[in-house]
Amino acid sequence: MNTTSSDILIQGGGPVGLACAAWYLQKFPEAKLTLLDRNPVEDADIANADSRGIALSHGSKILLDTIQAWPTDCADIHRVHVSQAGRFGRALMTREELNQDALGHIVRYRDIHLALRNALRAIQVKSPNFIWQHIKDDDSQSTITAKCIVHAEGGLFKTQEWVESGRDYGQSALVGLVEVENATPHQAWERFTSEGPLAVLPSHYGHNILNLVWCGSPESSQHRLQLSEIEFLSSLQNEFGSRIGRFLKIQDRRLYELGLNYRKQITKDHEVWIGNAAQTLHPVAGQGLNLGLRDAFLLAEKLASVFANTPEGPSTTEIQNALEDYAQSRKVDRTTTIGLTDFMARVFTSNLAPVVLARGLALSALQWLPSAKTALARQMMFGRR
Repeated sequence: MNTTSSDILIQGGGPVGLACAAWYLQKFPEAKLTLLDRNPVEDADIANADSRGIALSHGSKILLDTIQAWPTDCADIHRVHVSQAGRFGRALMTREELNQDALGHIVRYRDIHLALRNALRAIQVKSPNFIWQHIKDDDSQSTITAKCIVHAEGGLFKTQEWVESGRDYGQSALVGLVEVENATPHQAWERFTSEGPLAVLPSHYGHNILNLVWCGSPESSQHRLQLSEIEFLSSLQNEFGSRIGRFLKIQDRRLYELGLNYRKQITKDHEVWIGNAAQTLHPVAGQGLNLGLRDAFLLAEKLASVFANTPEGPSTTEIQNALEDYAQSRKVDRTTTIGLTDFMARVFTSNLAPVVLARGLALSALQWLPSAKTALARQMMFGRR
């Protein structure tokens, strides 16, 4: 068995792990960095894989642009309409209110994955000490030791090897692509139903082909998955209403179980957890990958500052102090984002009369209090530092 050593080892070749490696090497090209990636060297499998739409904030686009990792195929969100199905209360957010090019973007998961692989390959050319190692599950031919280990292998809820704190929402998300009759370009819709949020979001296929995320109980979601296309579209129309005309087609229906899972402590000794390895969120506010990218960017900054500025190599204590400083710097953003997402996932599924009334009032107040709406929108777009 071969043993190799590295200053930093990143475990996980998904978007968050790739982004962390790219940002770190951009700041410190001479870094001794190893990335363990369970994906193959070639892109073919990824290019034909996960096509679900992922919400990326405008803040994430700004970060990814720094490493030329923004996908060419994406759909911009200029307006977001939030309402309750069959209840009063609504709010409308627009890019003009925030003086931004867009409120957010919808990108296929595989496209962001491929864009980050290509960005890292470009940076790799100028990084002589970087090792990008593609491994298989049964690969035990070598051992890697590192002064700092970054865990970026997250996975989806209920597929993760770790469970620390959180909750099972008793919900599944049915996702797919739906064709509609008369969609407004760049418009996103979030409807809160009795079972959970129902989102209809732009896609790069055209303004009448939209991403659908329909949350409900596991039983209801499984039932909807098995409905004929006509039955499914009729059920969707009844739940969503007629704001965007008739629903005409549905394709690529899939289910994902939903829950919250997060680590109370994201660092231990010389190890640190980021992205879905640190927290897995409900998709209600589309914050999961955005929070993970902010994790990766700020961790890369902290690690580059301690490794690049100590030519002889930082001590164990200096590394631990840097990781503790990183954890402290992420505390407000993590706590706020996790708390807000959890609150929305639970409150907007309650059918208790006082809760229904309160959330209707809250949506109405949000519409008529620009400062509150702006603060919420900026949290969704940029997080907190």
